[in-house]
Amino acid sequence: MSIAIGIDGCKAGWFHFRFEGASIAFGVTATIAEILAGMKGEACILVDMPIGLLESGKTERQCDLAARAALVPSRGSSVFPAPCRQALKAKSYAEASQINEKKLGRKLSKQSWALAPKICELDDLLASSELARASIRETHPEICFWGLAGGPMEYAKNTRDGFLDRMNLLKLVEPMAEEMIAAAFLVHGGFDAGRDDVVDAFVAAICARAAENLRTLPKEPKLDKRGLPMEICYLSGINAVRRI
Repeated sequence: MSIAIGIDGCKAGWFHFRFEGASIAFGVTATIAEILAGMKGEACILVDMPIGLLESGKTERQCDLAARAALVPSRGSSVFPAPCRQALKAKSYAEASQINEKKLGRKLSKQSWALAPKICELDDLLASSELARASIRETHPEICFWGLAGGPMEYAKNTRDGFLDRMNLLKLVEPMAEEMIAAAFLVHGGFDAGRDDVVDAFVAAICARAAENLRTLPKEPKLDKRGLPMEICYLSGINAVRRI
């Protein structure tokens, strides 16, 4: 895979790391479509945002249930239930929650509602772009770290211990991880993106770099009504990571 990109939503839009051969770049764009602009050739793009959405039924996406189960007891709460597709166009949290309860049998969490504009943006892009459908897959940073480490991280990512644990793991995978993340945070940190956004995009890019070895939760993902897979991608163990 010639291009590997990891993306995380941030305050200014979307933060991303991009590996292409021996080069690496990072940046922030207002829209996720800008990251794909001018892209040629094959790419693996992993984004920390739900892809593939339910429109009816009385359960959650199987990938969310599997991810939450994998991350218990310490990090399970980091996986928010994805909203139903119909709730994304709601004008308020109250309206979205009412729609979600009608379609899926449960109210919408405020954490999920906060992500709704970005979920909607990504969902619309996937509906309109063949390149996006061919390249973009869903991941979750805590599942990425869980896969690489062989279990959930002990400390929350917004704590000092949590940050250090994640950095130590990333340095085993990519010796220049600390320098790359520091450089990105120096440019964008505190203004466009938070430290967590930078780290989460980096681990997604590391996993995308080993696209041929990606696994999914669940092992056999179902498709939503638009044909999008409801999956969360990850690598199993540090040995699954390879440089392109």
